[in-house]
Amino acid sequence: MNKQLVFLKLGGSLITDKNRPSTALPDYIKRIATEIASAREQVPGMQLLLGHGSGSFGHTPAKKYNTRAGVSTREEWAGFAEVWQQARALNQVVIECLSSAGLPVISISPSSTVTANNGKVLSWDIHPISSALHAGLIPVVFGDVVFDTELGGTILSTEELFFYLADLLEPARILIAGIEKAIFADFPQNSIVIPEITPQSYPGLFGQIHPSAYTDVTGGMAAKASSLVTLAQHLPGLQSWIFSGVEPGSIFQVLISQPVTGTLIHN
Repeated sequence: MNKQLVFLKLGGSLITDKNRPSTALPDYIKRIATEIASAREQVPGMQLLLGHGSGSFGHTPAKKYNTRAGVSTREEWAGFAEVWQQARALNQVVIECLSSAGLPVISISPSSTVTANNGKVLSWDIHPISSALHAGLIPVVFGDVVFDTELGGTILSTEELFFYLADLLEPARILIAGIEKAIFADFPQNSIVIPEITPQSYPGLFGQIHPSAYTDVTGGMAAKASSLVTLAQHLPGLQSWIFSGVEPGSIFQVLISQPVTGTLIHN
């Protein structure tokens, strides 16, 4: 395990207005970028891989064309291209905001580097990501369309990309920052926090964890929890946090390992 390596996802709900199509929240992203820069100064040896969701950009056309389920017709391929354009547009906003804070970011586009098979990563040359980390850069991946040997095309979420990369890069922590403070046992009331989930406790909690309240073609909170529990089984010692990035300072605190309200997933 690489104790210096941290994966951080900025959820689509955090960096876009999910109620308004193709609407980024640049002020939020710039504030987050400043917190990331401050954390890197506080912890000089930190290696960071960033990911972000598509929020109100990619999820809207993805739902319209059902891209996640597969692509075969001319209309579906047009939708595939539209989802790609939307994902790329948001990624450009994110990269510009991160760069403005002095962060040495470089975008790694899954659509041009990943091949899937039946909705799972089949192959991915991660040498550019490893090289970027070794050089002290911050690679940025994002939920995106990919070509699929069985489905024609599909969509892979940031968590699914993290899942594949974690097995190869073995980060110490995976941090998922959204608008919800944690995983809740009483969604949508959201008053009972589940502070901790392990592979042993997860089966008993499964029915309490619900998908996103917003348009999310990749499964929302339930899919995140399932993926991270599976990773915890594969990588003993890995700690994954689901927490809110809305409050100023929260992402900085988590990056420098200060406690915040959230859900810890571990083995």
